[in-house]
Amino acid sequence: MPLTVAAYRRDLAALAGLNDGRVLASLENTHLRRALMQLHGKGLAARSLARTLSVDKISALLDAEAGDELETRDKAMFKLFYSSGLRLSELAGLDANGVDFADGTVTVTGKRAKTRTVPVGAKAVAALRAWPAERDGVAEAGERALFVGRRGTRLAVRSIERRLERWATKQGLGLHVHPHMLRHSFASHVLQSSGDLRAVQEMLGHSNIATTQIYTHLDFQHLAKVYDAAHPRARKK
Repeated sequence: MPLTVAAYRRDLAALAGLNDGRVLASLENTHLRRALMQLHGKGLAARSLARTLSVDKISALLDAEAGDELETRDKAMFKLFYSSGLRLSELAGLDANGVDFADGTVTVTGKRAKTRTVPVGAKAVAALRAWPAERDGVAEAGERALFVGRRGTRLAVRSIERRLERWATKQGLGLHVHPHMLRHSFASHVLQSSGDLRAVQEMLGHSNIATTQIYTHLDFQHLAKVYDAAHPRARKK
């Protein structure tokens, strides 16, 4: 997580520098496009500019078959992570009773001990249904955590990070995937399809909508694709 925060700080500092120190929350699409073109001009590819997985990459990552009980757990974890836009700490802290299969929702406790309930997609629900039977054979008596490790206790944040790295490598994605990319991808994809910033804010658990604006406006991959498709000199011959 500290590495992820550091990477985002560098991104934000670079974005501010390309816009003469302008307050990030006030940036509009024109400012972002201009920054993107400047970065392209320095030779950075869309892949280098992106902090967001494409829908195709998400499908390749999440639709693979699980090979054993731990991969059944991992698939359920990562589908829930992306489906509901959870924070890594929220995923790790989730208890077994936090998922309501009847309503298709998950209730988590986020920053400042705030509790929120968010929808869970049908594919994530299906993956989650496959895990409890496996969990019951692993979890220690009295363990409340939904996701447990080999020792039967709550899976630690770092363990989730390592399992995601392993899962992405196994699927041959060809890039380093860290947990925050799933949350960011969720936010970007929902915003692109719905345009409902307030709904995204509520689902992410942001107290300030300016945080959500920065979060989703940094979808450089989407902007890079638009730029590459529109600009006659964007593609190398």
